[in-house]
Amino acid sequence: MKKVNVVVVGATGAVGQEILNILNERNFPINNLKLCATSRSAGTEIEFQGQKYVVEETTPESFTGMDIALFAGGKASLEYGPAAVERGCVVIDNSSNYRMDQEVPLVVPEVNPEDVTWHKGIIANPNCSTIIMVVALKPIYDAAGIKRVVVSTYQAVSGAGKEGIEELTEQVKAVLEGREYPPSKFAHQIAFNLIPHIDVFQDMDYTKEEWKMVKETQKIMHDSSIRITATTVRVPVYRSHSESVNIETERKLTAAQAKEILAQAPGVIVQDDVANKVYPMPLFTSDKDEVFVGRIREDHTVDNGLNLWVAGDQIRKGAATNAVQIAELLLKYDCLMEKK
Repeated sequence: MKKVNVVVVGATGAVGQEILNILNERNFPINNLKLCATSRSAGTEIEFQGQKYVVEETTPESFTGMDIALFAGGKASLEYGPAAVERGCVVIDNSSNYRMDQEVPLVVPEVNPEDVTWHKGIIANPNCSTIIMVVALKPIYDAAGIKRVVVSTYQAVSGAGKEGIEELTEQVKAVLEGREYPPSKFAHQIAFNLIPHIDVFQDMDYTKEEWKMVKETQKIMHDSSIRITATTVRVPVYRSHSESVNIETERKLTAAQAKEILAQAPGVIVQDDVANKVYPMPLFTSDKDEVFVGRIREDHTVDNGLNLWVAGDQIRKGAATNAVQIAELLLKYDCLMEKK
Protein backbone atom coordinates (compact mmCIF):
# COMPACT_ATOMS: atom_id res chain seq x y z
CA MET A 1 0.00 0.00 0.00
CA LYS A 2 1.42 3.35 -0.99
CA LYS A 3 2.28 5.89 1.68
CA VAL A 4 0.37 9.17 1.79
CA ASN A 5 0.63 12.60 3.37
CA VAL A 6 -1.79 13.06 6.25
CA VAL A 7 -2.83 16.13 8.24
CA VAL A 8 -4.82 15.84 11.48
CA VAL A 9 -6.82 18.96 12.32
CA GLY A 10 -7.71 19.27 15.99
CA ALA A 11 -4.80 17.05 16.95
CA THR A 12 -4.68 18.17 20.57
CA GLY A 13 -8.30 17.28 21.42
CA ALA A 14 -9.67 13.95 22.64
CA VAL A 15 -10.76 12.75 19.19
CA GLY A 16 -7.60 14.08 17.54
CA GLN A 17 -5.46 12.22 20.05
CA GLU A 18 -7.47 9.06 19.46
CA ILE A 19 -7.05 9.43 15.68
CA LEU A 20 -3.30 9.44 16.18
CA ASN A 21 -3.56 6.35 18.36
CA ILE A 22 -5.61 4.55 15.71
CA LEU A 23 -3.26 5.58 12.89
CA ASN A 24 -0.43 4.05 14.89
CA GLU A 25 -2.30 0.89 15.91
CA ARG A 26 -3.49 0.16 12.38
CA ASN A 27 -0.08 0.99 10.92
CA PHE A 28 -1.62 3.43 8.45
CA PRO A 29 0.85 4.09 5.62
CA ILE A 30 1.98 7.64 6.38
CA ASN A 31 4.66 9.38 4.34
CA ASN A 32 4.48 12.85 5.89
CA LEU A 33 2.38 13.77 8.94
CA LYS A 34 1.25 17.25 9.91
CA LEU A 35 -0.60 18.13 13.12
CA CYS A 36 -2.79 21.24 13.27
CA ALA A 37 -5.07 22.93 15.76
CA THR A 38 -6.21 26.39 16.82
CA SER A 39 -3.76 29.21 17.52
CA ARG A 40 -4.25 28.52 21.24
CA SER A 41 -2.85 24.99 20.87
CA ALA A 42 -0.17 25.83 18.30
CA GLY A 43 3.31 25.07 19.57
CA THR A 44 2.25 22.01 21.55
CA GLU A 45 4.56 19.02 21.07
CA ILE A 46 3.06 15.60 20.36
CA GLU A 47 5.02 12.39 19.97
CA PHE A 48 3.97 9.95 17.27
CA GLN A 49 5.83 6.74 16.44
CA GLY A 50 8.94 7.93 18.24
CA GLN A 51 9.07 11.32 16.56
CA LYS A 52 8.10 14.67 18.07
CA TYR A 53 5.79 16.93 16.08
CA VAL A 54 5.03 20.58 16.79
CA VAL A 55 1.36 21.42 16.36
CA GLU A 56 0.80 24.18 13.81
CA GLU A 57 -2.00 26.69 13.63
CA THR A 58 -4.46 25.61 10.94
CA THR A 59 -4.39 27.76 7.81
CA PRO A 60 -5.39 27.12 4.20
CA GLU A 61 -1.75 26.38 3.41
CA SER A 62 -1.74 23.55 5.97
CA PHE A 63 -3.19 21.32 3.24
CA THR A 64 -0.73 22.06 0.46
CA GLY A 65 0.89 18.80 -0.64
CA MET A 66 -1.30 16.70 1.67
CA ASP A 67 -3.44 13.77 0.51
CA ILE A 68 -5.85 13.21 3.41
CA ALA A 69 -7.09 15.61 6.10
CA LEU A 70 -8.67 14.08 9.19
CA PHE A 71 -10.78 16.73 10.92
CA ALA A 72 -11.46 15.80 14.55
CA GLY A 73 -14.65 17.89 14.79
CA GLY A 74 -16.03 21.34 15.49
CA LYS A 75 -16.28 24.24 13.04
CA ALA A 76 -12.82 23.84 11.52
CA SER A 77 -14.06 21.88 8.51
CA LEU A 78 -16.42 24.69 7.53
CA GLU A 79 -13.57 27.17 7.55
CA TYR A 80 -10.80 25.01 6.11
CA GLY A 81 -12.49 22.07 4.38
CA PRO A 82 -12.98 23.88 1.05
CA ALA A 83 -9.36 25.11 1.15
CA ALA A 84 -8.17 21.53 1.63
CA VAL A 85 -10.25 20.30 -1.31
CA GLU A 86 -8.96 23.13 -3.52
CA ARG A 87 -5.45 21.82 -2.86
CA GLY A 88 -6.33 18.24 -3.78
CA CYS A 89 -6.62 16.96 -0.22
CA VAL A 90 -9.55 14.67 0.69
CA VAL A 91 -11.33 15.77 3.87
CA ILE A 92 -12.67 13.18 6.31
CA ASP A 93 -14.80 15.23 8.66
CA ASN A 94 -15.91 14.13 12.12
CA SER A 95 -18.29 17.08 12.64
CA SER A 96 -21.95 17.31 11.64
CA ASN A 97 -21.20 20.11 9.17
CA TYR A 98 -21.56 18.10 5.96
CA ARG A 99 -23.39 14.93 7.00
CA MET A 100 -26.71 15.71 5.36
CA ASP A 101 -25.23 17.35 2.26
CA GLN A 102 -26.37 15.17 -0.63
CA GLU A 103 -23.05 15.83 -2.39
CA VAL A 104 -21.12 14.34 0.55
CA PRO A 105 -20.91 10.61 1.29
CA LEU A 106 -21.74 9.61 4.87
CA VAL A 107 -19.77 6.43 5.47
CA VAL A 108 -19.57 3.54 7.90
CA PRO A 109 -17.10 1.06 6.36
CA GLU A 110 -18.97 -2.04 7.54
CA VAL A 111 -22.20 -0.71 6.02
CA ASN A 112 -21.62 1.37 2.87
CA PRO A 113 -17.89 1.32 2.01
CA GLU A 114 -18.48 1.83 -1.70
CA ASP A 115 -19.84 5.32 -1.06
CA VAL A 116 -16.32 6.68 -0.66
CA THR A 117 -15.84 6.27 -4.41
CA TRP A 118 -18.23 9.10 -5.32
CA HIS A 119 -16.79 11.73 -2.99
CA LYS A 120 -16.09 15.21 -4.35
CA GLY A 121 -13.39 16.00 -1.85
CA ILE A 122 -15.28 15.66 1.44
CA ILE A 123 -16.45 12.52 3.26
CA ALA A 124 -18.48 12.81 6.45
CA ASN A 125 -18.07 10.64 9.53
CA PRO A 126 -21.52 9.98 11.04
CA ASN A 127 -22.67 10.74 14.56
CA CYS A 128 -21.19 8.32 17.11
CA SER A 129 -24.55 6.87 18.20
CA THR A 130 -25.58 6.39 14.60
CA ILE A 131 -22.38 4.51 13.77
CA ILE A 132 -22.78 2.15 16.70
CA MET A 133 -26.39 1.41 15.77
CA VAL A 134 -26.01 0.91 12.01
CA VAL A 135 -23.13 -1.54 12.38
CA ALA A 136 -25.60 -3.76 14.25
CA LEU A 137 -28.56 -2.96 11.96
CA LYS A 138 -26.92 -3.65 8.59
CA PRO A 139 -26.66 -7.46 8.83
CA ILE A 140 -30.28 -7.64 10.04
CA TYR A 141 -31.35 -5.34 7.19
CA ASP A 142 -29.57 -7.48 4.60
CA ALA A 143 -31.15 -10.66 5.93
CA ALA A 144 -34.74 -9.58 6.52
CA GLY A 145 -35.26 -5.91 5.66
CA ILE A 146 -36.19 -3.31 8.29
CA LYS A 147 -39.50 -1.48 8.54
CA ARG A 148 -39.09 0.34 11.84
CA VAL A 149 -36.53 1.06 14.56
CA VAL A 150 -37.14 2.37 18.08
CA VAL A 151 -33.87 3.25 19.81
CA SER A 152 -33.03 4.62 23.22
CA THR A 153 -29.41 5.57 23.85
CA TYR A 154 -27.41 5.69 27.07
CA GLN A 155 -24.55 8.01 26.19
CA ALA A 156 -21.34 8.48 28.15
CA VAL A 157 -20.22 11.89 29.37
CA SER A 158 -17.04 11.76 27.28
CA GLY A 159 -19.33 12.30 24.30
CA ALA A 160 -19.47 15.88 25.55
CA GLY A 161 -15.67 16.16 25.65
CA LYS A 162 -13.18 16.57 28.46
CA GLU A 163 -15.49 19.03 30.20
CA GLY A 164 -18.14 16.33 30.51
CA ILE A 165 -15.70 13.93 32.16
CA GLU A 166 -14.49 16.61 34.57
CA GLU A 167 -18.03 17.63 35.49
CA LEU A 168 -19.06 14.07 36.34
CA THR A 169 -15.91 13.51 38.42
CA GLU A 170 -16.21 16.73 40.38
CA GLN A 171 -19.96 16.40 40.90
CA VAL A 172 -19.60 12.88 42.30
CA LYS A 173 -16.98 14.16 44.76
CA ALA A 174 -19.18 17.10 45.71
CA VAL A 175 -22.28 14.99 46.29
CA LEU A 176 -20.38 12.49 48.43
CA GLU A 177 -18.91 15.35 50.46
CA GLY A 178 -22.23 17.17 50.82
CA ARG A 179 -21.12 20.11 48.68
CA GLU A 180 -22.82 21.93 45.82
CA TYR A 181 -21.42 21.63 42.29
CA PRO A 182 -23.76 23.43 39.88
CA PRO A 183 -23.98 21.96 36.36
CA SER A 184 -22.09 23.75 33.62
CA LYS A 185 -21.57 21.38 30.69
CA PHE A 186 -24.91 19.61 31.13
CA ALA A 187 -28.41 20.99 31.64
CA HIS A 188 -28.73 19.32 35.03
CA GLN A 189 -26.59 17.47 37.56
CA ILE A 190 -25.18 14.36 35.86
CA ALA A 191 -23.78 12.66 38.98
CA PHE A 192 -26.17 9.91 40.12
CA ASN A 193 -28.64 11.07 37.47
CA LEU A 194 -29.84 10.52 33.90
CA ILE A 195 -30.59 13.42 31.55
CA PRO A 196 -32.96 12.71 28.62
CA HIS A 197 -31.61 15.67 26.68
CA ILE A 198 -28.58 15.73 24.35
CA ASP A 199 -28.06 18.79 22.11
CA VAL A 200 -30.78 21.33 21.33
CA PHE A 201 -34.48 20.63 20.96
CA GLN A 202 -35.86 20.82 17.44
CA ASP A 203 -38.98 19.77 15.50
CA MET A 204 -41.65 17.87 17.44
CA ASP A 205 -39.58 18.30 20.63
CA TYR A 206 -36.96 15.81 19.48
CA THR A 207 -33.37 16.84 20.06
CA LYS A 208 -30.81 17.40 17.32
CA GLU A 209 -29.03 14.23 18.48
CA GLU A 210 -32.24 12.24 18.01
CA TRP A 211 -32.87 13.62 14.53
CA LYS A 212 -29.28 12.78 13.60
CA MET A 213 -29.97 9.13 14.31
CA VAL A 214 -33.07 9.22 12.12
CA LYS A 215 -31.74 11.08 9.10
CA GLU A 216 -28.18 9.75 9.12
CA THR A 217 -29.30 6.12 9.38
CA GLN A 218 -31.61 6.52 6.39
CA LYS A 219 -28.83 8.12 4.36
CA ILE A 220 -26.19 5.53 5.26
CA MET A 221 -28.56 2.63 4.58
CA HIS A 222 -29.82 4.24 1.35
CA ASP A 223 -33.39 3.66 2.51
CA SER A 224 -35.59 6.58 3.49
CA SER A 225 -38.52 4.23 4.07
CA ILE A 226 -37.10 2.93 7.36
CA ARG A 227 -39.13 4.51 10.14
CA ILE A 228 -36.90 5.48 13.05
CA THR A 229 -37.63 7.13 16.37
CA ALA A 230 -34.99 7.87 18.99
CA THR A 231 -34.64 9.00 22.58
CA THR A 232 -31.09 9.97 23.54
CA VAL A 233 -30.06 10.02 27.19
CA ARG A 234 -26.88 11.17 28.93
CA VAL A 235 -25.78 8.78 31.69
CA PRO A 236 -23.08 9.02 34.39
CA VAL A 237 -20.66 6.70 32.57
CA TYR A 238 -17.24 7.90 31.45
CA ARG A 239 -16.85 6.13 28.14
CA SER A 240 -18.73 3.93 25.65
CA HIS A 241 -22.32 4.45 24.56
CA SER A 242 -25.04 1.84 24.96
CA GLU A 243 -28.30 1.51 23.03
CA SER A 244 -31.55 -0.40 23.36
CA VAL A 245 -32.67 -1.10 19.81
CA ASN A 246 -36.09 -2.46 18.89
CA ILE A 247 -36.40 -3.56 15.27
CA GLU A 248 -39.42 -4.53 13.18
CA THR A 249 -38.24 -6.49 10.16
CA GLU A 250 -39.93 -7.12 6.82
CA ARG A 251 -39.47 -10.88 7.16
CA LYS A 252 -39.38 -13.06 10.24
CA LEU A 253 -36.06 -13.69 11.98
CA THR A 254 -35.86 -15.82 15.09
CA ALA A 255 -33.55 -14.78 17.89
CA ALA A 256 -31.29 -17.73 17.05
CA GLN A 257 -31.08 -16.66 13.41
CA ALA A 258 -30.32 -13.08 14.41
CA LYS A 259 -27.53 -14.22 16.74
CA GLU A 260 -25.97 -16.30 13.97
CA ILE A 261 -26.21 -13.46 11.45
CA LEU A 262 -24.70 -10.93 13.84
CA ALA A 263 -21.92 -13.29 14.91
CA GLN A 264 -20.72 -13.42 11.30
CA ALA A 265 -21.04 -9.68 10.64
CA PRO A 266 -17.95 -7.48 10.21
CA GLY A 267 -17.17 -5.26 13.17
CA VAL A 268 -19.66 -7.02 15.47
CA ILE A 269 -18.99 -9.15 18.54
CA VAL A 270 -21.95 -11.03 19.98
CA GLN A 271 -21.97 -11.29 23.78
CA ASP A 272 -25.18 -13.09 24.59
CA ASP A 273 -25.15 -15.73 27.31
CA VAL A 274 -27.77 -14.63 29.79
CA ALA A 275 -27.49 -17.84 31.83
CA ASN A 276 -23.99 -16.71 32.76
CA LYS A 277 -24.88 -13.00 32.90
CA VAL A 278 -22.89 -12.21 29.75
CA TYR A 279 -24.01 -9.15 27.78
CA PRO A 280 -22.37 -5.95 26.52
CA MET A 281 -21.54 -3.24 29.05
CA PRO A 282 -19.73 0.07 28.57
CA LEU A 283 -17.13 -0.81 31.18
CA PHE A 284 -15.85 -3.66 29.02
CA THR A 285 -16.44 -2.24 25.53
CA SER A 286 -14.33 0.88 26.13
CA ASP A 287 -11.04 1.10 24.22
CA LYS A 288 -12.27 -1.43 21.65
CA ASP A 289 -13.19 -0.92 18.01
CA GLU A 290 -15.99 -3.45 17.63
CA VAL A 291 -19.68 -2.97 18.28
CA PHE A 292 -20.91 -5.43 20.91
CA VAL A 293 -24.42 -6.88 20.70
CA GLY A 294 -26.34 -8.93 23.24
CA ARG A 295 -29.76 -9.51 24.88
CA ILE A 296 -30.88 -10.61 21.40
CA ARG A 297 -34.49 -11.69 21.70
CA GLU A 298 -37.76 -11.65 19.83
CA ASP A 299 -40.28 -8.89 20.47
CA HIS A 300 -43.45 -10.80 21.30
CA THR A 301 -45.69 -7.78 20.65
CA VAL A 302 -45.23 -7.79 16.84
CA ASP A 303 -44.94 -10.52 14.24
CA ASN A 304 -41.42 -9.67 13.08
CA GLY A 305 -39.74 -7.97 16.02
CA LEU A 306 -36.30 -8.14 17.61
CA ASN A 307 -34.71 -6.47 20.60
CA LEU A 308 -30.96 -5.82 20.77
CA TRP A 309 -28.72 -4.32 23.42
CA VAL A 310 -25.73 -2.64 21.78
CA ALA A 311 -22.59 -1.02 23.20
CA GLY A 312 -19.54 0.56 21.61
CA ASP A 313 -16.74 3.00 22.30
CA GLN A 314 -17.97 6.29 20.87
CA ILE A 315 -14.50 7.86 20.77
CA ARG A 316 -12.96 4.97 18.86
CA LYS A 317 -15.52 3.30 16.56
CA GLY A 318 -17.93 6.20 17.00
CA ALA A 319 -15.34 8.71 15.79
CA ALA A 320 -11.59 8.10 15.38
CA THR A 321 -11.53 4.49 14.21
CA ASN A 322 -14.33 5.03 11.71
CA ALA A 323 -12.47 8.03 10.28
CA VAL A 324 -9.23 6.08 9.85
CA GLN A 325 -11.16 3.18 8.29
CA ILE A 326 -12.55 5.64 5.75
CA ALA A 327 -8.99 6.76 4.99
CA GLU A 328 -8.07 3.12 4.42
CA LEU A 329 -10.96 2.80 1.97
CA LEU A 330 -9.65 5.76 0.00
CA LEU A 331 -6.45 3.82 -0.57
CA LYS A 332 -8.23 0.51 -1.18
CA TYR A 333 -10.44 2.01 -3.87
CA ASP A 334 -7.68 4.31 -5.15
CA CYS A 335 -9.88 7.39 -5.01
CA LEU A 336 -7.64 10.14 -3.68
CA MET A 337 -7.74 13.47 -5.48
CA GLU A 338 -5.33 14.68 -8.10
CA LYS A 339 -3.12 17.54 -6.93
CA LYS A 340 -3.94 20.88 -8.54
